[in-house]
Amino acid sequence: MQAIRELSEYELERGKPMPSKNHAIIQGNLVVALTIHAEERYRFLPEVKLHTPPVDLVPDVAVYPLIEFDSLNDELKMEEMPLGVIEIISPSQGDQELVDKLARYFDAGVKSCWLVQPTFRIITVFSDKRTFKTYIEGELYDQILDIRLDLKRIFR
Repeated sequence: MQAIRELSEYELERGKPMPSKNHAIIQGNLVVALTIHAEERYRFLPEVKLHTPPVDLVPDVAVYPLIEFDSLNDELKMEEMPLGVIEIISPSQGDQELVDKLARYFDAGVKSCWLVQPTFRIITVFSDKRTFKTYIEGELYDQILDIRLDLKRIFR
């Protein structure tokens, strides 16, 4: 029988597993690659809290239209939904949990969702709850956001 472990404060606050080393590497690689290729059109916000009642969601990366940094006006919880979100899958997350999370993002108004599977070096890009394309090698292309990325840059 598997022991039940207590959730950390991080996991309770964000509603998702604690990130691992590989998760952190992939998240950093994504933010850098996205910024290099699309910083003139988008702002990429890691770990920002989205107001999505009844429970707020915290994607690994949220993709917003270009927004300016305003040091005098900060937001602890984003009311405006991002155009896209990226979720990096943890080994402890189940399929149904991810399907439910994707549905919540789309229901909230998000237009594109990426699921990144570090173990298998796969990224699946969803344009709605049931339409997706999976990338295993080569270039990823998100038609909704008009973003192209070389998978080698992400999984290095």
